[in-house]
Amino acid sequence: MKKIAAICLLSLSTLSLAAQQSTSPQTPPQAKDYTLSVDVDLVLFNVAVTDKRGKFISGLSEKDFRIVEDGKPQEIRQFYAEDNPATVGLVIDNSGSMAMKRADVIEAAFQFVGESNPMDELFVVNFNDHVSMGLPESTPFAPNSPAIRNALMHVQADGKTALYDGIAKALSHLDKGTFQKKALVVLSDGGDNASKRSLQEILDMAAKSNATIYTIGIFDQYDRDKNPKVLRQISKLTGGESYVLYSVDDLNKVWNRIAGGIRSQYTLGYVSTNPARDGSFRNVKILATGSDGKPLEVRTRKGYAGAGN
Repeated sequence: MKKIAAICLLSLSTLSLAAQQSTSPQTPPQAKDYTLSVDVDLVLFNVAVTDKRGKFISGLSEKDFRIVEDGKPQEIRQFYAEDNPATVGLVIDNSGSMAMKRADVIEAAFQFVGESNPMDELFVVNFNDHVSMGLPESTPFAPNSPAIRNALMHVQADGKTALYDGIAKALSHLDKGTFQKKALVVLSDGGDNASKRSLQEILDMAAKSNATIYTIGIFDQYDRDKNPKVLRQISKLTGGESYVLYSVDDLNKVWNRIAGGIRSQYTLGYVSTNPARDGSFRNVKILATGSDGKPLEVRTRKGYAGAGN
């Protein structure tokens, strides 16, 4: 199966049973080999749950959730509580306008690593006119802080902003990760002015990935190149959050909230009752209820595209 639309479709199990009949005289001549196959499409969503004030809610169980696809209730087949390890990419703007902010960005990102699950697979994508991986080719992911600090620091801030190319590179690299929970944190201080990729290409890639994308725009108030609308659009599509800052003083607080958001996500899986394989979009609503019986706020994708023939 392949990853499509807003979630990930996985082949849960393919069971094969082959019975070879004996060639002895006791074996009836009409007996034949047979194979039994069962192919199940498991639909997975990463879900953040908060109260009305935006505080992340932990300690929920499977019975506290309901899934509805195109108006029809679905049975939850898999449930993982919060703080499972994740594959996480940091996508960092290193254009010339970032030169005065880089030290603060690196320190805040380093703090983010410290607040993340110690089992996470981390990587860094740096971008300005060009896009480069922060870690060596022989090290696709790193769980330790020193390696990530080096990955953040080894690029000099200059040139223009290839934001879309940086996100595209990161989304592709996520596929190499081993964890189902995937996320990107994208930080930029300006609109794209150097990418070969288009915004629509990035939106299409994001929709076909199961990654949650968090974006941070750190802008000068009168910066003509700033484009927070694009960052918000990308985050909203993937069930993430978008932050617009006008001071580096707020970076630590934002990075810490994102780390907490990733760690507090729940993962829910179900097998759709819709048998059609027409590639149509399926609207999905996930509901959560607190211990007091009151509904909670749920942030996730709006649905997915079903498998085609």
